[in-house]
Amino acid sequence: MNPVLNKELLLQNARTPADLKVRQAVLTALETAILASNPRQLIYDHVKIKDSGMRVDAERFDLSRFKRIFVIGGGKASGSMAEALEQLLGERITSGIVNVLTGTSGKYRTNRITLNEAGHPIPNSKGVRGTRRMLEIVESSRDDDLIICLISGGGSAMMALPREGVDLEDKQSVTKLLLRCGATINEINTIRKHLSEFKGGWLAKKVQPATLLSLILSDVVGDPLDSIASGPTAPDPTTYGDAIEILNKYRIWKQTPIALRVVLEKGEKGLIPETPKTEDPTFRNLKNVVIGNNRGACMAAEAKLDDLGFNTLFLTSHLQGEAREAGMFLASIASEIISSG
Repeated sequence: MNPVLNKELLLQNARTPADLKVRQAVLTALETAILASNPRQLIYDHVKIKDSGMRVDAERFDLSRFKRIFVIGGGKASGSMAEALEQLLGERITSGIVNVLTGTSGKYRTNRITLNEAGHPIPNSKGVRGTRRMLEIVESSRDDDLIICLISGGGSAMMALPREGVDLEDKQSVTKLLLRCGATINEINTIRKHLSEFKGGWLAKKVQPATLLSLILSDVVGDPLDSIASGPTAPDPTTYGDAIEILNKYRIWKQTPIALRVVLEKGEKGLIPETPKTEDPTFRNLKNVVIGNNRGACMAAEAKLDDLGFNTLFLTSHLQGEAREAGMFLASIASEIISSG
């Protein structure tokens, strides 16, 4: 399957043989970058099983000391990740549930991990039911259990679990407001974390005393663990005050459902607990491993262009903004290099 769907059209638009050659090289590099981000392959590349041992990059786990292994998680790539992990661990997995994108569960084959469809970008009740089941697994775990959490982009909406005093309809409403007003994904997630029983480090808090391993496919520049899927297994640096400030910044505080405003105001006053922070001992007994990110895709593209004989320069994996504007910026750099010699 060709990962660039309009490849042939892009090649047909070439004006000269030299243009065609460059287009072919660029598209080949792009395809390489896409394949380097394949969730299934990333699991195979980073998770290695030998006898009773499991190695995930630099982290090592003695599987013989765990009586039960559960798999939970969610995100747009979680179906592929779950399928690959089950193929590696097989009958060692006791059970699990992973929230996958609505309409995609039939694409993957798992026997021990239930694939529960969930909504994105607006959370839905099916996603809430799946997330509640994850929390039931976690809260009944023991110190000889291993919980493996699969996290990828889209997980924030797909692993929704409103906190006490908040209902799903209110979360849907504020999500729509934030999407319409142009709030960034980090701003949206700041609010989601403070209205959730699951995100913003709460999952990690509730795993104790089991061992928690998170395998993370990052869709956020710089891989801040608290931002990817709203950081269910990472300490949260944001506060209730930050959430209120964001709603005021976009002038939607008064449009925000009153139940949500009550929760945020109580949190700002210290009447309900803040999300877990870095100093919380919860985070000492877990491992967060980023198995794929933007930088990895860029490095794969660079290596392919090297193989094709180009003199490459890795400028950055942190460029953000509108694709059209970013393309013009990169093209201006290329033009400068060409004109200078």
